[in-house]
Amino acid sequence: MPIYEFHCGKCGKDSEVLVRSSQWKGTECPKCGSTRLEKKFSTFAASVAGGGGGGEAPSCSGVPTSCGMCGTGKAHSH
Repeated sequence: MPIYEFHCGKCGKDSEVLVRSSQWKGTECPKCGSTRLEKKFSTFAASVAGGGGGGEAPSCSGVPTSCGMCGTGKAHSH
C-alpha cells in the first residue's frame, strides 16, 4: 500500500497516511479524527541500490571505471 499525503479540512494539518489508493475516502485524520481529508499532490522519492543519493560522494574500488564515476569529472572518493 502506498503512503499518501493529505490535508485535513477540519484541523488544517498535513499528514502522511498508508492507505489503498482506491479506498482512501473516509480515512480519518491521524491528528483530529475528521474524515475531511483532501489528497495532496506530492512527488515521490526513489533510492538506488548501493547509494546514489543523499549528497554523499559515491565510492568505488579504485579501479578506473569500476564505480561509473571515474573519468566523469564528478566528485567521488575511492
